Amino acid sequence: MDFVFGKLVNDDLKVTHHRADLRGIQHGYVIDPPIPKPDQPVTLKATTDSTVQVTQMALVYTTDGSPPVGSRGGASNGQIIRFERTHISWDTLMWGYIAHWQAVIPAQPENTVVQYVISGWTDDGAEVYGDWPDVKETVEYATQVFFNGLPARPDHKPGDPSVGTVFAYSVDTLTPPAWARHALIYHLMVDRFYHGDGDSWLQTDNLTGFCGGTLWGVRDKLEYLVQLGIDCLWLSPTWVSPTSHGYDVSDYDRVEPRLGGDEALRAVVEGAHDRGMRVILDMACNHISNEHPYFQEALHDPHSPYRDWFYFDDSAIGYRCFFGTPTMPDLNLKHPAARNWMIGVATHWLQEFDIDGYRLDYANGPGPQFWTAFRLACKRVKPDCLLFGEVIDSPDKLLRYAGRLDGCLNFQVNDALRRRFGWKSWTPQQLDLFIEEHYRYFPDDFVMPTFLDNHDMDRFAFISQNDEVALRQAAEVQMRLPDPAIVYYGTEVGLRQMVSTRGHTLDINRVPMVWGDAQDAELLNFYKGLIRARRESHSRG
Repeated sequence: MDFVFGKLVNDDLKVTHHRADLRGIQHGYVIDPPIPKPDQPVTLKATTDSTVQVTQMALVYTTDGSPPVGSRGGASNGQIIRFERTHISWDTLMWGYIAHWQAVIPAQPENTVVQYVISGWTDDGAEVYGDWPDVKETVEYATQVFFNGLPARPDHKPGDPSVGTVFAYSVDTLTPPAWARHALIYHLMVDRFYHGDGDSWLQTDNLTGFCGGTLWGVRDKLEYLVQLGIDCLWLSPTWVSPTSHGYDVSDYDRVEPRLGGDEALRAVVEGAHDRGMRVILDMACNHISNEHPYFQEALHDPHSPYRDWFYFDDSAIGYRCFFGTPTMPDLNLKHPAARNWMIGVATHWLQEFDIDGYRLDYANGPGPQFWTAFRLACKRVKPDCLLFGEVIDSPDKLLRYAGRLDGCLNFQVNDALRRRFGWKSWTPQQLDLFIEEHYRYFPDDFVMPTFLDNHDMDRFAFISQNDEVALRQAAEVQMRLPDPAIVYYGTEVGLRQMVSTRGHTLDINRVPMVWGDAQDAELLNFYKGLIRARRESHSRG
């Protein structure tokens, strides 16, 4: 399994994840139907284990936009519904019984956002709210301990049991945009794609530094992408950032000058639209750069209004950050002002720059409640925008984002294709059975773009030891699958990395694109033919 699976990369971490999912009171956005439609009642499910000894459970819900507030079966704002304990099951890894509960929220009219909190209490009156312990925080902590070789802190406490998670779902008839169903998406790192006509690379040896690719360079290569058969561009983050990858944004109000500034992005969007292509930006909502003025003010002024936008604590770093990276402090998107600010950033670029959607970095960081509000706001501005998340998790966790995003990147099929053709550890029968079951598992209205490699893992050519036959076979299977297909820049022309990203930085895979005679012309023609055949197949079907 690729290390990109992080918190699930070995059996110990899988067990940690499994136990966290069952400890305390866990709801995890498990609802039926997963995408509620108008006038459909919604069944909520939850579990408890012996650590909380819950004997009664209830939820408080609101439909008017106000926060639900309640305790021990009473509500000070909202309506109460009691949970029914339906059955128990034994779990060997927990070595205990798990109680299963469910409650039903009545059907609601279209365009209703339902918010709710869940709590359970014991016979002696002790109360715990769901989801506690915090599964995400628990697993992220365990992953940091594992990868950094650190001892676990015995005083580590994942979340506050007295603070209720506010869950939410939207009742609507929104669907993913029709254009996205069979889109061919080209994923490129702007700093590594093309420097621009008349210019040259700044350097290509230090892959952690700047190589000099620009948005003007993307504009100059749009015709190349048209000839390849691409109809949608996915650009790496283009906002102001101190790094070449751009996932740590220090200013969301403007395009990075090094990449060409606002004018260059407008030129890319206009040029792409003129050629029938759409443009998707890569947006990180979970965290920002520690150089961002909001964070700097909050860091140095405990009384700053931005202080509550972040998670300051007594850790060695002093605040929560993206997998222990001090330069990427986590945003507290449960704070109304922080949440509204980030959503406002997204709608601004949709409206003012005519962007066609977002690939949402580390979407399981902000969580489903945030994306419920994010999706509704973006769709109001641009109904046919595409919103898909990077959620590197098990399929059951991906289901939480149905009805909250248009879809998620298909890391499971990526893993399957790499096992079958890259490492050659799967048989054809294993791949066929997995794909059949995988697509049967998800709702039809959940878009799952496929890919062979991306910027956070070893390139397919590297793991297959530059076996071009294996690459062609994998690409043929990918292009026959439903949903959008993504081509990571350079895969179509034989772009190679020299060493594994394991033990090095992820930049090892982000080598500058090659052009002209340096490209594998036969492979490029193969990709053109494959994409053309995919288009013809979908136009007939």
